[in-house]
Amino acid sequence: MRILSGIQPSGTLHIGNYLGAIKQWIELQQEHECLFLIVDLHAITEPYEPKEMQQRTKNIALDYLALGLDPKRCTLFVQSHIPEHTELMWLLTTVAQIGELERMTQYKDKAQQFAKQGVNAGLLLYPVLMAADILLYKTEGVPVGEDQVQHLELTRTIAKRFNSRFGNLFPEPKAILAQQGARIMSLKEPTKKMSKSHVEDSYIALSDVPDLIRKKIKRAVTDSGTEIVYDPNGKPALSNLLTIFSAFSGKDAKELVREYRSRGYDIFKKELGEVVARELSLFQQKRKRLENTPEYIDAVLETGRNAARNIAQKTLHEVKEKMGLI
Repeated sequence: MRILSGIQPSGTLHIGNYLGAIKQWIELQQEHECLFLIVDLHAITEPYEPKEMQQRTKNIALDYLALGLDPKRCTLFVQSHIPEHTELMWLLTTVAQIGELERMTQYKDKAQQFAKQGVNAGLLLYPVLMAADILLYKTEGVPVGEDQVQHLELTRTIAKRFNSRFGNLFPEPKAILAQQGARIMSLKEPTKKMSKSHVEDSYIALSDVPDLIRKKIKRAVTDSGTEIVYDPNGKPALSNLLTIFSAFSGKDAKELVREYRSRGYDIFKKELGEVVARELSLFQQKRKRLENTPEYIDAVLETGRNAARNIAQKTLHEVKEKMGLI
């Protein structure tokens, strides 16, 4: 199965990015043909600092490699290095419909967020670019979070509509949802997804030092009572911490409940802090070593660009033939 997914270089990665996405990618690369990209063209649909974008892109590449993505087992590249993404996107805008794009939940949320400064067309067309990212490689499976399922469904609709109008070409990609850690919530507002755009104490960055990790977990909100139980509806804060503990320790949430049921929140949070700090310390050590080999990072991205572009050029040629373009 050919699999594709990516992350925006819009800031520091946090444990939600790792547990909800990259950890699953590391497993998928063992058995499938995987392409993982840094989606910088998506990142520029929102306000950003141009001087920072290049370094952020390189930082994501470092994170990918330090976390365990293996360039011998998968293709790693930067979205904007493959011009076929934007060319296919334009062709697909003739298949997508305005009404569909305006109904996207993420677009409506972003349009409200940026209403005062004006909503750029890129936000509306974001799902078409995502469809181009996926269909350009005839992707069969896409690891996505729950917040991207609607966009993937639109990709399937666009693929189906293109195939019906111009002849069969694109597979209809299926969503691959992570079973464990798929949705890591805020440490301060456990009904909201963990995000680097929220207050700093609400997320654990992959770059956080051990003492800061311990402090953030110690300060994380908990629910009423002292008993350790897993109940996402009744005790969302505690259940979120159990999910994090389970993902980092490899222990099932039920096993953790049995182990800590009567030991209280303080001991539970202290030991969770140690587990997370230890795991991220290993990542940080590996990342530090990679920082000293910038030529290796550049070579990985160049190799990935060449491999991805070989596929992209072939697909785009087929698309143009189907559409009657010469």
